[in-house]
Amino acid sequence: MIKNIIFDFDGVLVDSEILVAKAFAKYMLNFGIEINEKEFAHFAGKKTFEVIEILSEKYSIKNQQKFFDDIMEIASNIYKKELTLVQGAHNFVSNANQKLFIGSNSIKNRILDGLYRVKLNQYFKADQVYSFDLVENPKPHPDIYLKAIEDNNLQKDETIIIEDSSVGVRAGVSSGVKVIGITAGGHWHEQRDDKELLEAGAIAVTNNYNKIEKIIQSY
Repeated sequence: MIKNIIFDFDGVLVDSEILVAKAFAKYMLNFGIEINEKEFAHFAGKKTFEVIEILSEKYSIKNQQKFFDDIMEIASNIYKKELTLVQGAHNFVSNANQKLFIGSNSIKNRILDGLYRVKLNQYFKADQVYSFDLVENPKPHPDIYLKAIEDNNLQKDETIIIEDSSVGVRAGVSSGVKVIGITAGGHWHEQRDDKELLEAGAIAVTNNYNKIEKIIQSY
């Protein structure tokens, strides 16, 4: 029986991955480079500085610190104005009978702010939120999930992780916990194959939170 659920944050609870992609696409226009937001889908789950390193090398952008600072400012402004819940997330969370946690590659303050903005803060208190700034290694390393498990004495066979990226799925699998993939976020466009989550080790993948409940009940 599943007694605990650990959610990734971006793309799982809040539909923010597509907002980050929008920020990058907007910024790249400064260099005369037009990139479709959908092209950023394969960066989902990666740290922002990792994406910046990849794009800086590809497009010969010299000042990576300015790149980072500018992206963070643009993304922050978009985040504040356009952040929404992933479809079905609020209903699922509000009706869940399990203990709920968050394990994210984002920083804790940003997660707490996001929870407040989408009115999920009543379901996730600060001590239920685990972020990369609390551990040595971010995903795809399992550190974030292992810390949540160890801090709360969770039994791995009674726990499920919900993820939206192959990076996150690999982290969950490495922690020894079963992972369900969710593809309900805006960054999962129709041309994107959800097999990448299955190949990363997810036990199941769905684009509907109602189906997640059925999957959980089978364990």
